[in-house]
Amino acid sequence: MQVFGATTIMLRVYSAKLTVYRSPTVLENVYNRWFKVNVIHDVGASNVKVYIDGVQRYDGSGAGGNNHYFKFGVHAEDGAFHRVESRWRQIRVLRKN
Repeated sequence: MQVFGATTIMLRVYSAKLTVYRSPTVLENVYNRWFKVNVIHDVGASNVKVYIDGVQRYDGSGAGGNNHYFKFGVHAEDGAFHRVESRWRQIRVLRKN
């Protein structure tokens, strides 16, 4: 999943491990199980927090910008398996005014 707007954050899964973009730091092992992801993007403070199953796993800087949008799905790269799958449910995007 990504929050675009100068790519504020990107969560990626490789070898069943969830990471932030190209970071080697593993947030969670996510193979073959449902898990809950909450992302809090504070645009004014240029901060992003990621929670996995209610536990904060990441706190980092945003990338600035004033126009952001949310995106999720599967994006294969060279060397990807012939079958990749991503399932999502109960997606909500909330905005604090």
